Amino acid sequence: MSPAKKAKTEEIGKNEKIRIGIVGTGGIAHEHMNKYVKFNDVEIVGACDIIPGKARDFLDSYGLKNVPAFESVGDLVKNVKMDGASVCTYNKTHAEAAIPVLEAGIHVLCEKPMSFTIQEAADMVKASKKAKKFLTIGFQPRWDFMRRKVDKIIDSGAIGKVYYVQSGGGRRRGIPGSTFVVEEKAGFGCLGDIGCYSIDECLHAVKYPKPLTVSAIATNYFGTNPKYWAGAADFKVDDFSVALVRMEGDVTFVFKQSWAMHADSLGDTLWLGTEGAIKILNGRDGDNKPSRVMYFTDVDGNNIDSYILPDMPFLPYDDIRPMDIWWGKMRSFVDAVKTNGPAPVPGEEILYNQAICDGIYRSSKLGKEVEIVIPKT
Repeated sequence: MSPAKKAKTEEIGKNEKIRIGIVGTGGIAHEHMNKYVKFNDVEIVGACDIIPGKARDFLDSYGLKNVPAFESVGDLVKNVKMDGASVCTYNKTHAEAAIPVLEAGIHVLCEKPMSFTIQEAADMVKASKKAKKFLTIGFQPRWDFMRRKVDKIIDSGAIGKVYYVQSGGGRRRGIPGSTFVVEEKAGFGCLGDIGCYSIDECLHAVKYPKPLTVSAIATNYFGTNPKYWAGAADFKVDDFSVALVRMEGDVTFVFKQSWAMHADSLGDTLWLGTEGAIKILNGRDGDNKPSRVMYFTDVDGNNIDSYILPDMPFLPYDDIRPMDIWWGKMRSFVDAVKTNGPAPVPGEEILYNQAICDGIYRSSKLGKEVEIVIPKT
């Protein structure tokens, strides 16, 4: 059989519904399900959760009373035929939940962060390769229209070689609570919740150079203070972290993220190149600003500082309609399952994101710079 013909046979028929399972039925699973139930080419065929009755209640809340519910991922993959599955468990259980699904020959969309340790992330990629099923990670900001525009500009070479990247933003007050602050389940605090988003935003634009070393500091002055957080006595994760990451290709990455601080921002997101630069200004896109994204370069010896204007699909005589980033994330996963890949946000790529998170965590705990070693996959 020719490669082209074989590939075609692996694709799911155009009129067939994609069979999707849900692993972990907590809060984030609802974000997945709210999109799945709107896709007429998706059928939810099962769900599981380690808490007795939780998966059953979850399915029933969507009117799926005849869809089976289980209390372990093993029982789900053993008893239900699936084409793809959403892994929506706690951060520290992403690997142990995703790997059995991949080993059962099922494509996986795993929520962020990819895992807790770099070894877990490598094991997930290894399982994906062995099973020849893709692993994609849930970074929905990839579908933001301005982010895609920035990526294209940088990829075009317009700003030359990028040698410095800086994350910005941060929350003045925004500790989320729930399992996000439970060390045994989340592992990371701010770093795993929103920090991994910042890393992806900054480094996907420059095609994820390999991280080499990390020097980081993480603190939790707000989460451990009852003045600012009611559960201060049990708060053991980070609510603020900064890091200097040395990367291949003489790229320096400065990372900053916060759940709580006495400031409105940790600064702007920035890519400095040899021929220009792009800056995303922190804050709302308002106050008569045409855009928050700025472009800096030189033309004939003159400094040129300009805005990069929004460019969104719109409906005549109606408001601008940017793509819903969650719709983009879920739709892309379903479409990729239909064609047996490729992964919209490949686990192989996010392995470097996880390596940086792992390095930040280790460096902050040890109080010194650490080397990043990527396990073989």
